[in-house]
Amino acid sequence: MNAIAVFCGSSPGNDSVFEETAVELGQLLAREKIKLVYGGAKVGLMGTVANAALEEGGEVVGVLPHFLSSKEIAHEALTELILVDSMHDRKLKMHDLCQGVIALPGGYGTLEEVFEFITWGQLGLHSKPTGVFNVNGFYDSLLTFLDETVQKGFLKRSNREMLLDSISCQDLLQQMKDYKPPQIAKWISKDEV
Repeated sequence: MNAIAVFCGSSPGNDSVFEETAVELGQLLAREKIKLVYGGAKVGLMGTVANAALEEGGEVVGVLPHFLSSKEIAHEALTELILVDSMHDRKLKMHDLCQGVIALPGGYGTLEEVFEFITWGQLGLHSKPTGVFNVNGFYDSLLTFLDETVQKGFLKRSNREMLLDSISCQDLLQQMKDYKPPQIAKWISKDEV
């Protein structure tokens, strides 16, 4: 695994543990010689994870839509900054550049990105691992909700297990290295409900 995309908030959140964890992840990726691919901004957790990787000597590639670069949030000190036309183009480019995804805490954008990426995997469009770094229980409610979608027949257990999670940076990275995608179809028949 030589490149991981990190989806995370353009805000820092209101607990210092979120930024501390972003620093930990950025440093770990750099030490492991894993390129960080992220959204290209200098603000929030995005800027924090990028700065941590850069300070540790890591390679950091940002992917930013033109309309956001004009708002003066582009990180100017990256290994490479790729400008694209749209948010969708950003996800496609990040997908092309990475072998897996980790989501730190974030809002709508982070959730949308991680869910689109894992949906592509569920549909067999890629076999890359997707994980959430469950900092301070941030993703507990989401993971419980996904378990309920299995109980209610909208998601197969094997597809639910595609979304990796951990409270440990090192553990999540190891799960990603060990990941094997499910070999069954996404669709649920009446017999399986």
